[in-house]
Amino acid sequence: MQRALTAVPGRTALVFDSPHSGTDYPQDFRPACDLQVLRRAEDTHVDRLFEFVPGLGAAWVHAHFPRSYLDANRACDEIDPALLDAPWPGPVASTDKVALGKGLVWRLTDDGVPLYDRKLTVGEVQGRIERCWQPYHDAVEQAVQAAAGRHGLVLHINCHSMPSVAGSHATLQPGLVHPDFVVGDRDGTSADPALGRWLVGQLQQAGYSAALNQPYKGVELVRRHGHPARGRHSVQLEINRRLYMDEHSLELHAGFDRLQSLLVRLAQQLLVLGSSATSFLRPVAASDPGG
Repeated sequence: MQRALTAVPGRTALVFDSPHSGTDYPQDFRPACDLQVLRRAEDTHVDRLFEFVPGLGAAWVHAHFPRSYLDANRACDEIDPALLDAPWPGPVASTDKVALGKGLVWRLTDDGVPLYDRKLTVGEVQGRIERCWQPYHDAVEQAVQAAAGRHGLVLHINCHSMPSVAGSHATLQPGLVHPDFVVGDRDGTSADPALGRWLVGQLQQAGYSAALNQPYKGVELVRRHGHPARGRHSVQLEINRRLYMDEHSLELHAGFDRLQSLLVRLAQQLLVLGSSATSFLRPVAASDPGG
């Protein structure tokens, strides 16, 4: 297998990551469905949309392995027992995503197509965690820690794309027509609620439709790295694929440049928020009880 990820260090308070845009399909994957079907699981071209990030001095991490092989935005215990040929030797979380066949290792595509015509071994899944999940999470953790050490503040943007209409097994709301953007802060727990509102406002002012936490609140990566009381703000940004690509052919269209220009401006505004000594995102020091 090729290297699992790209990680570019930053010098600012900003950290961006894309866990689902990988297109390197490992030989040991051996899926039963067609590659074109699998490719619809990707956050296709999100790594290209955000390729400007290192030039702004922000840290950048993106996965090379495909989401359908291992989903880095799931917890390690989101194991689907129906996928395995033996019991998992550890705790198993029964989440909505696992029930949909979309746990740490996918059993079904967004449209309910089975990925495998076989059971996976426990060793296969453990190997994927070791080669893909752990290095990815380590890289994001290192970027967040470095930004916090430099600036005492972290703005982490977890970058994703979504189809224009939710598939039958994508979420608990199949057939939902998505807005242009969804900002997720886990109901104000992974970032200061003002940041999510600010991001939605900026997108709406630019002429796009944007929602907060509906239908995507953010999952494992923002949960792990968002600690707003400590000045660590983590939000998930979902971008509607129809804004920049043909959802069937996966080819980019003319909307890509306009969208990327918007994302550059948004990142530049976030840089200002992250560098300001009076930013509302900075943690408030506890008062001295001794006066």
